[in-house]
Amino acid sequence: MAIIYSYPQGTPTLSDNVIGSQIDPITEENKTVQFTVGQIASFANSYNLGYTVYTALITQTGTAAPVVTILQNTTGGTIAWTRNDPGRYTATISGVTYTASKTAVIISSGGNNDRFLKSNVSSTTAIDFYNINAQNGNAADVIASTTTVEIRIYA
Repeated sequence: MAIIYSYPQGTPTLSDNVIGSQIDPITEENKTVQFTVGQIASFANSYNLGYTVYTALITQTGTAAPVVTILQNTTGGTIAWTRNDPGRYTATISGVTYTASKTAVIISSGGNNDRFLKSNVSSTTAIDFYNINAQNGNAADVIASTTTVEIRIYA
């Protein structure tokens, strides 16, 4: 039997086969079977992690509302961003709701080292965001374009 790293590397396509093991639920025997890359991808995309997710890159300048580039949205809803006051923004969801006490917001700071984004799930349809100036503690506009916001809605 050949050593695995002796095989050439390739670029997979959806129709390529991958060898794997499948456990028979009755006999608990391992069977060696083939899966296509497409079958594995489909399974991975349908696998329920226990939450839906909205992930976006967010930026904001001047007095404009935040602008987002949506990376993924499996919530089934649409999120609209508004600017309420300097450094204060709201992500309002329609079509579904943020589950009370089961909605998590994860923020990665962008390039503005003197500011950080803070969130508060204020209702089942709104999450408020505050862009805080670390030097004086006041809310301030301008969110760096490399800032990422992820909203997870757990079942």
